[in-house]
Amino acid sequence: MNDKYTEKNLCELISATMQSVEMDVQLRQDNSGVNMSYNFIGDYVGFDANRLIEAKEEMQTTISLEVYIKTITLHELGHAIDRKALLETLDRTIEIFDAKRNNSLYELYNRVDLLSMVIEEHEMNLIFEEIAWENAQKLNEKFHIVEEKCFEAIKKYSLETYTDLYHEDLNLYEKLVKEHTVQIA
Repeated sequence: MNDKYTEKNLCELISATMQSVEMDVQLRQDNSGVNMSYNFIGDYVGFDANRLIEAKEEMQTTISLEVYIKTITLHELGHAIDRKALLETLDRTIEIFDAKRNNSLYELYNRVDLLSMVIEEHEMNLIFEEIAWENAQKLNEKFHIVEEKCFEAIKKYSLETYTDLYHEDLNLYEKLVKEHTVQIA
């Protein structure tokens, strides 16, 4: 844990950011290994204090931890704004979760039907991430929480983590489909 920031300080910063944008979403500290996330089923924001600090440091930027946390908080609130749409995907999300839980990693990445499901999950996540960032940007424009330049840098980095994983899996999927097509021919 960073000497300057305790779990309590981080919790207070996140809560203050939520109050600044006039949103009342429950906040829970956890040790999930995920810096911050919005749980649309439980309607709360969870954060892992240690992972928040690590994730910010991974950006290798001069943006302060405070600005990073405020921006990520806005992003998670962007998901909360989109909760209805997230809930509408719950049945499919559960189907994908069950398929991933009931199959080995090898099966997931070597069966066209399962890997296509992984790709579908990536695509759903990317859409929700982009919408959450759009909502976060609207909050930031209305309430002036962080500088736009910092907001955009964090948004870009955050989205790249999703798009990079998506493109890796999409490349694997395209190779698998090509191999499968050659075997059939």
